[in-house]
Amino acid sequence: MAEIIQRDGTWIFDGDALRLTPGRDKNVGLLRRTLGEITVPLGALAGISLEQGKKTGRLRLRLRDGADPLLQATGGKLTEPNDPYQLTVEADRLGVAEYFVDEVRSALLLDQVPSGPVDGYLLPGPAVPLSASAGDGTASFDGERVRLEWNWKTEDAKSASGARALALGDITAVEWRPAAGLENGCLRFTVRGAGTEAPPKYDPNSVELWGFKKDPLMALVAAAVQVRLPHPAAVGDRPVLEPAGEADPGPGPGSDHDALLRRLRELGELHKEGVLTDEEFALAKQAVLKRL
Repeated sequence: MAEIIQRDGTWIFDGDALRLTPGRDKNVGLLRRTLGEITVPLGALAGISLEQGKKTGRLRLRLRDGADPLLQATGGKLTEPNDPYQLTVEADRLGVAEYFVDEVRSALLLDQVPSGPVDGYLLPGPAVPLSASAGDGTASFDGERVRLEWNWKTEDAKSASGARALALGDITAVEWRPAAGLENGCLRFTVRGAGTEAPPKYDPNSVELWGFKKDPLMALVAAAVQVRLPHPAAVGDRPVLEPAGEADPGPGPGSDHDALLRRLRELGELHKEGVLTDEEFALAKQAVLKRL
C-alpha cells in the first residue's frame, strides 16, 4: 500500500483502487470539500504524473475518457482548487510522491489496464438527493427529477412561469460551464422536444453562473444527472449541446439568413404542435431574431 498525507489532502493506494480524501487547508475548493472522499478503481485510470515546481509539486491523475460522470459533465473545466484529481505536494514529501507514482504505474502495467476510453461509467457520481444554489437559481435533483427554482436576480422572462420540474427521462444532456472572463457560465439541461438557442440568462432550463464561490457545486448536480443518462459511448461522439435537425446551410452570402428563417418556421411548427410552450417559443424566437 502507498500513502501520501498532505494539508491539501490524503491519497491512499491499496493496489486495486485509489482513495482520495480532501484536506482542510484553506486552498481546498468548496466542490472537493462537499464531494468528500472519492474511490477511483485502478481500471478507471489512464495515468498519473508528478509535476515538480520550485517549492511544491503536484500529483495529477488522468482518468480514462468516459470513466467519470463529473469530468464528462464539466468537460474537464474544473479549476485546480476544485479538481479532486490533483494534490499539492510539499517540498519535503516529493520523494514520497515519486514512490506513490511508481506504485500506481507498476500496478497499471501489471494489470495491463488500457488507457483508452470506456463504454460505461466506472465511478458512481455524487450521492442524491442534492441541491445547490448559485447564480440566478437553485438546482435540486432527487435521482428522478430536476427542479429549478429562481431568485430575485433572475430575468423576468425566465422566472415568469415559476419553478421548473424536469423528469430525468426527458433530459437528453447536461452541461456545466464555469464563468470565464466576461462570459458567464451555466448549468444547462437539454430537454427532449424543447430545444432552445436562448442564452442561459433567458433559457428556462438553465441556471446562469457569474463566477462566484458556489458555482462549482452546480457541477455536482450535473454529474449526478450525467451518470443516470445513457453513456456517451452508447450515443456516439455527437457534441452534448449540438442542436439536432438543422442542416448546415453551407457557405455563401445569405446562407445563415436562410438557415435562421428555416429555424423560425421549425419553431412555429413545434409551437403549433404543442411541443414548445408559449414561453419557450417566445424565448427561442427572440434568440433567432437577434441573430437575424
